[in-house]
Amino acid sequence: MAIVIPVINLKGGVAKTTTSVGLAEMLTTEFKKKVLFIDLDPQTNATTMLIGEHRWKDLNDEGYTLARLFESALWPDELQFDLKRTLQRNVSNILAVLNLDLIPSSLDLINIQDDLTRIPRGKFYSNNPYDILRKAIQPIMNEYDYIIIDCPPNLGVITLNGLRIANGYIIPTIPDVLSTYGIPQIINRVNDFAWEIGSSIETLGIVITKFRENSNVHNTNLTRLKSMIDAPLFSAIFKDNNQMASAADFTMEYATFRQKWGYGGQFESFYSLAKEVVEKYERTEN
Repeated sequence: MAIVIPVINLKGGVAKTTTSVGLAEMLTTEFKKKVLFIDLDPQTNATTMLIGEHRWKDLNDEGYTLARLFESALWPDELQFDLKRTLQRNVSNILAVLNLDLIPSSLDLINIQDDLTRIPRGKFYSNNPYDILRKAIQPIMNEYDYIIIDCPPNLGVITLNGLRIANGYIIPTIPDVLSTYGIPQIINRVNDFAWEIGSSIETLGIVITKFRENSNVHNTNLTRLKSMIDAPLFSAIFKDNNQMASAADFTMEYATFRQKWGYGGQFESFYSLAKEVVEKYERTEN
């Protein structure tokens, strides 16, 4: 069964999507893992990073996104989710990426989330609103080593669908006051949710993003985060640079991971992050 890792932060603009996409691409290229990427974020940035805007628009128009999955739960007699057609095989604009698949997101998820709390529960509460994603991807979970999930910047029903199947989660953050403010809330809410569903969801750690070495605020907050008891800090640190932002452009094609993400230490940071994740779970299995 795949190891499932959602990537979460309540604050936007903290490189949550680039962290999750880069981690998925690194796992496939350097660690030879088969990875499924699930884009739960209605902003669809991860989806367009991996398949481009034109392909995403065609899929969205045809109903082959996660919006259709949640719509089919709300209106089962009218709409059906087609996993086979929605699942996009061998995505990414890096030629070296060979085993990365995608379940794309949709802007329509924005309008669906509130309705999901009112889903008809069915006989014996069989229609659990937090269980929609798990039931849908159950047939393919054994095909993958890892499933990386890019979550919306909230802890609503859609994010909880990702946490429902999680082994552990990652919190990317800029080391400043506003970006780190919600971290204790995330940890407490996930712990409460794990207790509610009778599952174990581990806080894998915090990943520092957009780090500025000459910033007193960043250095002070980095020191503070290192002392957090409830969330360890990954050794990988992603410095603030333009190449990370330009990697979001799907129109460019790259031969290697390093070409896409740049030569300013990004490869080493992603490698370190992926290595810590893989070593943790391989050590657990052994």
